[in-house]
Amino acid sequence: MSLYLWVKAFHIVFVIALMAGLLIYPRYKLHQLSSKPGDELFETMKEASNRLRKIILNPALIIVWILGITMLVMNQSLLSVGWMHTKLLLVLILSGLHGYFISIGKKIDRGDVAPTAKTMKMLNEVPFLIMIGVVILAVVKPF
Repeated sequence: MSLYLWVKAFHIVFVIALMAGLLIYPRYKLHQLSSKPGDELFETMKEASNRLRKIILNPALIIVWILGITMLVMNQSLLSVGWMHTKLLLVLILSGLHGYFISIGKKIDRGDVAPTAKTMKMLNEVPFLIMIGVVILAVVKPF
């Protein structure tokens, strides 16, 4: 079995971890917004989201990028196909969304002005929609 397939397998494993984190993190913050700083729920969600960020989200994002770049180095022909360019664009957007979520989360933790609950609910759906595009591009390779 080739090293490339091992790298690809672990890339997928850490993409799943990243996506799980990106889908639950806004929910934690949404629950946190439903309470006030100092309340038990606020502090519990603050602690849970910080652990999620430190243990799953940030490490998974870093590992996904390292393994993804490793695959591109191992198979440079991928850089010559259009679907990969589009996939990389979506991955960059997803990575930026990760940073935006963390930024929002820190504002909520401080009790600063944060997005409304409605905005947070809508933002919660964005990673899933981007993931659909990434999976279709990687599997179907439409162009």
